[in-house]
Amino acid sequence: MGVLLTPITVRHPTSLDALRGRMIAVDGNLELYQFLSIMRTRDGQPLQDSKGRITSHLNGLAFRTTRLLADYDIRPLFVFDGRPPDLKRKEIQKRIEAREKSQREYNAAVAAGDTATAWSKAVMTSRLTRTMVEEAKTLLTLIGIPWIQAPSEGEAQASQLSREGQTWATGSKDYDSLLFGAPRLVRFLAVASTEFLPSRGRSRAVPPELLDLDENLRALGLTREELIDAAILIGTDFNPGVRGVGPKTAVRLLREHHSLSSLPSDVRQSLPDNVDAIHEFFLHPPVAPIDQIVPGALDPEGLRKFLCDERDFNATRVESLVQRLSKRRLIRPRLDDFSEPRETIK
Repeated sequence: MGVLLTPITVRHPTSLDALRGRMIAVDGNLELYQFLSIMRTRDGQPLQDSKGRITSHLNGLAFRTTRLLADYDIRPLFVFDGRPPDLKRKEIQKRIEAREKSQREYNAAVAAGDTATAWSKAVMTSRLTRTMVEEAKTLLTLIGIPWIQAPSEGEAQASQLSREGQTWATGSKDYDSLLFGAPRLVRFLAVASTEFLPSRGRSRAVPPELLDLDENLRALGLTREELIDAAILIGTDFNPGVRGVGPKTAVRLLREHHSLSSLPSDVRQSLPDNVDAIHEFFLHPPVAPIDQIVPGALDPEGLRKFLCDERDFNATRVESLVQRLSKRRLIRPRLDDFSEPRETIK
């Protein structure tokens, strides 16, 4: 879910054309979850092969993600989550319970013949397995898209890659990347990106957005450490937040007091006992060295075998995919990728 920073952030609508030639570290698990959620049949069933194995995630990578490469020369580097930190245990349990509730509601809607409700509930039942992640890694390698396995949170790893200049930005729907220090965050990085609204049971089209960390810190009047503390007050994946403290109030409190330890006693008493560990995790998360990036290389024969022979994909569509990727013109990274000062794309 991530921290709610929408009301206080400076977000610039951008376009895929404006991102041409950029390498972007993509939150791989979140990307696969989105494919599993939206790539379904009319009654909410995920796409499957003849053996009943789910293929929605592979379909999304093959026919949506590759359009970023072929049509816009945007170069994703997928980052996959590792072992979740113990700090996240309660959040994971909450997500499991929410998914089980949605599954029950989905079954009831199917039994009642209510396909609209069934689809909206099915979107929230998606479960990403280790097998699916490994399948995604195999496909990315065959397509020629690099990836890396993070030891813990993928967003932390992606942000580190951006901070080190290995990528131009981090791509994720969640704002946590800013807390992990990503210089730039691109949200809704997709062709014809949509966002599902559970409360309304439908999706809406959303254009890509660009956020610059330094610009946002200046606008908020906070340091990155103070922004982390504000996020802890609001609520993160590691803690529920303080009741009655929203984004604007959290920013005001940190502007006045500069740290959680200096807050009024009634607010401090509402903080979790492990607040220091949460703050430290955002500042210094475990990350893998860049030499663990798997580069990948386009393998037409391997791609045909994996998708057509092993997963029952349509041979004509896969052949079109192979031709599109084979014709992709290699362009050097933009010269202004890592130059200073950074300029925000508008």
